[in-house]
Amino acid sequence: MSDTEYENASQRSSFVGQVFDRGEKIVKKRILDTLPKEWSDLHINGYLHLHDLEAYEITYNCLTFDIVKSFPFNKFEGISSSRKIMKVFDFYKDIITKIGNEQSGGMSFANFDTDTAFILNKLNVDLSDYNRNILRDQINGFITWCNDGHERMGKVSYYVSLNIGLGLDVYSQTICEYVLDEFYNSPVTNIKPNIIFKLKGGINKNQNDVNYYLYEKAVNCTIKKMIPTYLLADCASNKLYDANKLAIMGCRTRVVDNVFGEPTAIGRGNIVYLSINLPKIALEIDREFKDRTIQFKLEEYYKLWKKIAISASEILLHRFTNLTKLSKSNFPNNVNNNLWITSFKEATSLDDVFKHGTLSIGFIGLSEMIEVLTGNKYYESEENYQIAKDFVTFMRKFTDELRLQHNKNFSLLATSGEFISGRFPSIDSKEYSHPVTKKKFYTNSFHVNVDSNLSAFEKVKFEGYFHRLTNGGCITYIELNSAPIGNSEAIIEVIRAAETAGVHYLGFNYPLDICNKCGEKGVFDFCEYCGSNDILRIRRVSGYLEILDYFTSGKKAEVKTRRPNQVK
Repeated sequence: MSDTEYENASQRSSFVGQVFDRGEKIVKKRILDTLPKEWSDLHINGYLHLHDLEAYEITYNCLTFDIVKSFPFNKFEGISSSRKIMKVFDFYKDIITKIGNEQSGGMSFANFDTDTAFILNKLNVDLSDYNRNILRDQINGFITWCNDGHERMGKVSYYVSLNIGLGLDVYSQTICEYVLDEFYNSPVTNIKPNIIFKLKGGINKNQNDVNYYLYEKAVNCTIKKMIPTYLLADCASNKLYDANKLAIMGCRTRVVDNVFGEPTAIGRGNIVYLSINLPKIALEIDREFKDRTIQFKLEEYYKLWKKIAISASEILLHRFTNLTKLSKSNFPNNVNNNLWITSFKEATSLDDVFKHGTLSIGFIGLSEMIEVLTGNKYYESEENYQIAKDFVTFMRKFTDELRLQHNKNFSLLATSGEFISGRFPSIDSKEYSHPVTKKKFYTNSFHVNVDSNLSAFEKVKFEGYFHRLTNGGCITYIELNSAPIGNSEAIIEVIRAAETAGVHYLGFNYPLDICNKCGEKGVFDFCEYCGSNDILRIRRVSGYLEILDYFTSGKKAEVKTRRPNQVK
């Protein structure tokens, strides 16, 4: 493997990718050189991070397809049912490839099972035994295709998310079942696409629900392969919405409320986002006011964060405004495919389309921030927990005020922090000597520390509160010491507790090692069967699964300190 330090674990080396990397560096430098110096300095000095900097004023971040509205039914006339099934999945691949190279982030199907069933029904494809076999094969091939390709920009995979689980008709149930079965039975090295199971009472959550058997399949698949993750449609922040209109994008992005229309994720996405380095502000305040009270430090912290956040909002607005000034010809595949809530082709300007998307202010390192200011982690005392809750509430209030002030879909994002988890402490350690910088990574968003040793039930209780505030997206992970084979009841119990605690998106992690020589699976440094040390290690990073060797330096440091959350 190359010694190249990648910005995300999905990257691989290739000729085209290397050429892109060299050009990307030049573009990023040019953008930083042309932005107002105070903005560039905030990024360069690590107060905040401008994600997808190479895309500044060029493209948007991510999109949840309105796949039914965009589907070209007229092109499927006069062909056999089996060919129709194949061509539907060819269409999906084509859309992913084209749109994936016209934006900087991920792509999501809000209801992959029900939408695919609707399309096939409208094409008059019945569920005969023969067609079922074709359908299963195509789903298998689609999963493999999503997993194997790293062609985007010559170096990365397409970030594809399939939301499933709510279909009540036989066709939708069959597709949902095939997705779960084919992913379950695929090689253990199949770690994509991201599959999200929507859990909803009256549909699949309870034992007497018609789709409960699909929930059981989902849990068994999670036990074996860490996928799917779970969108909890009955939690406090989701239960007021139509679950069919909720969807998770990529690792955690959540788009629901819309100042320009009804709440939905379909046909919408995140336009731009950035992330603020919470620990850096704390380190600066603590050094400047070393001998002052915690309350005084907090008051000064709020002032400095708000100053930085005002600049952050100006950057987001600048980026959004300049993006909307582009010609529609800059987005030919979006023009030709009606995937957005507002048609690109019919829109009078790009503002008509992009105004429906979100502008997100993200954050990383809440735990380290509290530790620097108080001397203890936020989950170690009720007093510190209240400090943490008050501050995240303050950040959410700030983004809500921006929403009203600018009539834009501002939101608060609990950033995954894959690259910045290491970038920020690397910068800060040059100026500050503190235990939080010496460990070489900052903790994702509002998460408790990965070595907290809290039980799964304690973890969801602490983190659940923040799910209600981070309307731009978030996730809670439960870390297990190994695959919980045969323990589905424990997984279901944790999911139930998470929903009660307010968690709206939940995943389960555990180390998964595969011997490249003999294929043995488990958790080991040397293969327990053949003794080989040629081990492939799969871990979750920022919402999706990847091979540990390709993790960023910050995430590699984090993995070393991860400790399990007991579920007993």
